[in-house]
Amino acid sequence: MKRIQFLQGVAAALCMAASTASIAQGYPNKPVRLVVPFPAAGATDLFARTLGQKMSEKLGTTLIIDNKPGAGGAIGSDLVAKAPADGYTLLLATTSTHSIGPAIASKLPYDTVRDFSPIAHVGDAPSIMLVPVNSPAKTVREWIDFAKKNPGKLNYASSGNGTIVQLTAELFKAQAGVFVTHIPYKGTALAIPDLISGKIDVLFDSLPTGMPHVRDGRLRALGVTTLKRSPLAPELPPIADTLPGYESNTWFGFYGPKGLPADIVARVNKAANEALADSEVKDKLSRLGIEPATAGTPEQFARMVAADAAKWKKIVVERKITNE
Repeated sequence: MKRIQFLQGVAAALCMAASTASIAQGYPNKPVRLVVPFPAAGATDLFARTLGQKMSEKLGTTLIIDNKPGAGGAIGSDLVAKAPADGYTLLLATTSTHSIGPAIASKLPYDTVRDFSPIAHVGDAPSIMLVPVNSPAKTVREWIDFAKKNPGKLNYASSGNGTIVQLTAELFKAQAGVFVTHIPYKGTALAIPDLISGKIDVLFDSLPTGMPHVRDGRLRALGVTTLKRSPLAPELPPIADTLPGYESNTWFGFYGPKGLPADIVARVNKAANEALADSEVKDKLSRLGIEPATAGTPEQFARMVAADAAKWKKIVVERKITNE
C-alpha cells in the first residue's frame, strides 16, 4: 500500500514538473499583464509604460499595463500574489510595496518574500534635499550645524505618514543626530509652496519634481540621496559625502507569483535587462528622473530588497513611524 502511494506521489510530481516545463517552453504565447499598483500617470505608471514598450519587443508579445492602485500598493500586489504562476501576470513593485510596506502596514494579505518570485531590479529614482533659497545653509554640513543649534525649531515636509519621503528624512535625522519636526502633507506638490515661502525648512523630494524649482531659482538643492553623484543631476554632491553610508532610493522591480518557473523568470529577466540597455529607453527614463538598473540576476534583486527592507524596518521601529 505504501509503495503504491509512493509511486502515485512520484507520478504526480513528474506530471507537475512536465506541466511546468511545458508552460515555460511555450512562453509567452499570449499578452502578459503587468500590474502597476499605483494610479495612471504617476511615476511608476510612466516607468512601466516606457519600459514595457521595449520589453514587448524583446518578449515577442504585448505587455499590457494594468493599474490597480490602492492601500499603498497592497491591492495590486495582492492580485499578483494570488495569480497563477504562469508568467502572464507580473508586478512592477517599488520600495513602498516590498521594503516599507511590510514594516508600516499592521497586516498585509500576503508575505512579500514567501508569496512572490523575484525577477529583476529595473530602476532607481533618487531624491534631493531641498531648502528655501533664504536658508542660511548652502551645504548639507551647514544645514546639520544649523539644525543642531536650533533643536526642535526646524521642520521637514513629507508626502504623508509612512511614505518614503518621511522615512528618507527620518533616516537623515537619525544619522545626522538632529531634532526636526515632521509636517505631513498629502503629496509633496502641496508642500512645495510652503517650502518656497520658508514655512518649511527642508524637503526630500524626487529629483524630477524638485529640480525644476531649483533651476528656476525658487529653491536650493543641497545634495542627492544616492551614494555617488547621480548622472541625472551630476552637479549635486551625495549627502553620503557628509553622512557616510546615507542612501535612499525608490527602487523598481519585477515580481511574479510564488512558484514561477525558473525558465520564465530567466526569460523576463533577460527581456528587462535588454530593454534597459536600449539607448532610447535610457533617455526616456532619464527624463522621468529614473536611473536604469544595471543587468542583474533575480538572486541579486532579492538580496537588495532584503537589505533595503531591513534598513527601513529599523528606522520604522526606532523612530516609531506609522502610516496614521
